[in-house]
Amino acid sequence: MLDDVLAGLNEAARKDLEGLMSVDTYEWQSDFARKYVGLGREEGREEGREEGREEGVAQSVITVLVARGFTVSDEVRERIESCSDLAALESWVTKAVRVRSPEQLFD
Repeated sequence: MLDDVLAGLNEAARKDLEGLMSVDTYEWQSDFARKYVGLGREEGREEGREEGREEGVAQSVITVLVARGFTVSDEVRERIESCSDLAALESWVTKAVRVRSPEQLFD
């Protein structure tokens, strides 16, 4: 239905309406919309926080290895940085303190 309305407007009017309907600025009228737009935003924020934690722990693994004098190969770095399993990353931080080579993290 909204597509039909937008299709009937000239470009300037369509852009104005799209600006008014922007998710960031539009004031949702129904309880349903307010609830689910809010849930979506919160889920997005939580997802971002989780990714940030993963990136931080991955960087810690690399930092420990480098501090111990190891050269971290591109392959090892990629494997660490691409990991999205927070528990695995946290276990690698502990292992990074004890391993004899960066590759041993994954044994």
